[in-house]
Amino acid sequence: MKHAGPSQRQLRVGEQVRHALASIFQRGVILDPVLDGVVLSATEVRMSPDLRVATCFVAPLADADPEEVVKALNHHARFIRGELGPELRQLRYMPEFRFKVDTSFDNFAKIDALLHSPEVARDLHHDDEEKE
Repeated sequence: MKHAGPSQRQLRVGEQVRHALASIFQRGVILDPVLDGVVLSATEVRMSPDLRVATCFVAPLADADPEEVVKALNHHARFIRGELGPELRQLRYMPEFRFKVDTSFDNFAKIDALLHSPEVARDLHHDDEEKE
């Protein structure tokens, strides 16, 4: 029986790659005008089943265009791959890096706004009255 989610190994390696990426972002070794002064957060790394492709979700924490930041990171993917080599030497193959914008924070904000909207608050208050 095949399970739908990632394996324990994919999750473990993804987390190792995420930590290594965070280290690279923190050191500021990627020289690009788009990334200059931008604080990046590596929020998640999803590994392919064969561990050869790492899809890295990033969120710029400054007033930077997320699409431009991801474009710059994808442009420097081979450099990043080389920089991560020493930190990930336990891997048999160094994965290919693909960067994507993490939109989960936007989704959380939308849900939070909905939960605090007057319509939802009214409905929740109305349900409380019926229970009494």
